Amino acid sequence: MSRTENRTSIYAEVTSQVIAELEQGRLPWAQPWDAAACGCAMPTNAVSGRRYSGINVLILWAAVIEGGYASQGWLTYRQAQAAGGNVRKGERGTTICYADRFTPRDEAERARDEDREARQLAFLKRFTVFNIDQCEGLPASFTPEPQVEPAGPFDCVPEADALMEASGADLRIGGGEAYYSPSGDYVAVPPQLAFHSKINWYRTVLHELGHWTGHRTRLNRDQAGGFGSAAYAREELVAEMASAFTCASLSIRPTVRHADYIGSWLAVLRDDEKAIFRAASAASKAADFLLGFVSNEEAQS
Repeated sequence: MSRTENRTSIYAEVTSQVIAELEQGRLPWAQPWDAAACGCAMPTNAVSGRRYSGINVLILWAAVIEGGYASQGWLTYRQAQAAGGNVRKGERGTTICYADRFTPRDEAERARDEDREARQLAFLKRFTVFNIDQCEGLPASFTPEPQVEPAGPFDCVPEADALMEASGADLRIGGGEAYYSPSGDYVAVPPQLAFHSKINWYRTVLHELGHWTGHRTRLNRDQAGGFGSAAYAREELVAEMASAFTCASLSIRPTVRHADYIGSWLAVLRDDEKAIFRAASAASKAADFLLGFVSNEEAQS
């Protein structure tokens, strides 16, 4: 199979899976975590500790739910062997994607001759990973510690409070609607008492802060689309997943903020099989931007 055919099949395969979930009314970034054996968290490489990002978060979250795994830790077959263990016989791995860019040699030569920047080509590469629950003989350090989620209806989430304060975002509390104003660059959200559970207030604020990251002075996303447009749907898709990734990083179970947009998201995904990849990538960048405020605070303390 050629590189182009392989790349196309990955885009089509993953997009079709996400579309199938949305058609059933399920959102891959807001899985039924109550049915999962492990707590909600971001998937990580069990060896390096590095978090997976972009579309791989959705792929691995879905695999955790389907497999009933008790861990969000993943590793390759070779990594399992190098760690002193192995993948159990008969276990089936999960395919994830690695995106990068490269400059063909002939393009680099032409660019040099023409005194211009060389054009790069994007590519996707498949990798197969296994959950640590699919392995045996791994060191005890690979066993995940039980996670305690701040999911009680009246609980505060200090990390989320710290993130909001450190971000410096103009957060206006009051009124009956939650939204982000690109022109005014502020987030409006009802008071916590307006929510049946305080945790939903945090989820809502983090969704709107997901939009906030897209301002031209931050990550500079296209936020000019009017309600009902494809551009509007794409931005909502980014904010939904950015909120989910941020929530999971803070041990808050993601939930659906705008399920009424499913129809518009389906239209975007059916029209462009790369849309979910772009949205997931932008969402990871937005979540990293927000979580950076907490990390910076910890580094300075």
